[in-house]
Amino acid sequence: MANERPRPERGLDRNLRLCGGCGLVVHQADHCPRCHTPVYDRKPRSLEYSWALLITAVFLLFPANSLYITQLTNQGRTTYDTIYSGIVALVESDMVGIAIIVFTASILVPMAKIIGLSLILMTIQFRLKMSRRQLTFSFHVIEFIGRWSMLDLFVISIMVSLVNMGQLLHAKPAPAATFFALVILFTQLAAKTLDPRLLWDLECEEFHDRHQDTESR
Repeated sequence: MANERPRPERGLDRNLRLCGGCGLVVHQADHCPRCHTPVYDRKPRSLEYSWALLITAVFLLFPANSLYITQLTNQGRTTYDTIYSGIVALVESDMVGIAIIVFTASILVPMAKIIGLSLILMTIQFRLKMSRRQLTFSFHVIEFIGRWSMLDLFVISIMVSLVNMGQLLHAKPAPAATFFALVILFTQLAAKTLDPRLLWDLECEEFHDRHQDTESR
C-alpha cells in the first residue's frame, strides 16, 4: 500500500549489539572485542528490575512525605517540619521563591518521574497504544531532571549550615531526609535499568503482526 509506513529496522535484525561498557557496535559477538564487556540484545531482565525499583520508590515516598524532614531547636524549644509544613512555613515567611524550589524538587519532580516511568513500563508490559516517540522523549526528560532531584536535600543542607548557631539555635535533618534520598536513588536506578529500546521492539512486533494479517487476507 502506498501510504503504509516502511518497516522499522533495528540493529537486532542485523545481529548488531551495543556494548554497554564503551559504546562499540558489535556484530555477532557475545563480548565486546574492545573492552571485553558482555553484550546483549537488550539489557537482561530490564523490565522486571525497573518495576521492582520503581515500586520500592513508591513505598518509600510515603514515609518521605509523612515523617519529619527537619528538626529545629531554638532556645531549648524543638520543632519539626515535614516537607509540606516546611513549604507552608516558607510561604508564610515571604520566601515564596525558596518554597517553589522545595515544592518542585520535593513533590513535583519525584511524582512526575514515578508517573512517567509507570506509563513507560505499563506500555511495554501491557502493549498499550501510546506514542513511542513521546514516551521516548519523556524517558530522556526523566533522565535529565534526575540530576536535579537532590536539590531539596541541598537546600536543607545549606539552611542547616546557615541556621546553626551553637546552643541557642540548632537545625539538623530528620528521618524523612533519608527516605527522600532513597526515593530519588531508586527512581534514578529504575530509569537507568530500563532499556528504552523495548518500546521500539513493540512497534516492530506490531508492524509484523499487521503485515501478517494483510498477507492472510
